[in-house]
Amino acid sequence: MALSARRLPENAGGPFFVDDSCIDCAKCREVAPATFADNERGASFVFAQPADETARHRALMALVACPTASIGTDPRIDARAATASFPEPIAGGVYDCGFTAESSYGASSYLLRRDDGNVLVDSPRAAGPLLAAIGRLGGVRHMFLTHRDDVADHARFAAAFGCARILHEGDIGPGTAAVERVVTGADPVALATGLAIVPVPGHTRGSAALLADETFLFTGDHVWGSEDGQGLDASRSVCWYSWREQRRSLERLLDLRFEWVLPGHGRRFRAASAAAMRAEVERLLHRLPKS
Repeated sequence: MALSARRLPENAGGPFFVDDSCIDCAKCREVAPATFADNERGASFVFAQPADETARHRALMALVACPTASIGTDPRIDARAATASFPEPIAGGVYDCGFTAESSYGASSYLLRRDDGNVLVDSPRAAGPLLAAIGRLGGVRHMFLTHRDDVADHARFAAAFGCARILHEGDIGPGTAAVERVVTGADPVALATGLAIVPVPGHTRGSAALLADETFLFTGDHVWGSEDGQGLDASRSVCWYSWREQRRSLERLLDLRFEWVLPGHGRRFRAASAAAMRAEVERLLHRLPKS
């Protein structure tokens, strides 16, 4: 629970605040950008108190999504309606799960609703309200784990829904040794009709993306939307395996058709078309260092 006595000094006066336990995962800035901003010292803060009910609801959703319970209100405000807003529809049967986990550094996870069985991309926090809501939406058939960093409460979701967990062999470790399906090699692999697993080593050895219906690319921490929302971004500073492989993996994206990038960390990004997205990938490759 966030503590008012530990609220950051940058917070604007009013009921909402961020305390000094914030880990700067940026989820609050994605969910409620009208309320939260980056203080450029490794934390988010309330730069403007919500001005209306819509903004207040978004701020409460950010409070619910926060992985470290670093957002609070004083006096306390009922957040039940915000809790019930997750999973939140994004587009085309894709939902933001909210309820991020500290163990995955606040990474976003997604539910993809499909007639042949829903797919959970990476693991949110196994909060009771979220488990119940996903159950009402049809449960989970497959749990696709993009890489080793964002697996969080995967075992609890597997136990709750009996879903088959999927992870590339390059990222199998003690905590994921029990996954039901291990992806091997460097070539794309079909998961189901309209779903392809695309290995994208670089950030980690076993990083992989999930391409859905040539529209949505769930990228983990391989590539993400820029903070200003104007394009794509990637960073050598968070590349744990190989920057050379990271660039090669980005080049492979040029052969795919998709319009959305849905990352674990960083902003979501939607291009006007698949051709426009390809151009964004080309611009990113041109901008990034080669070594």
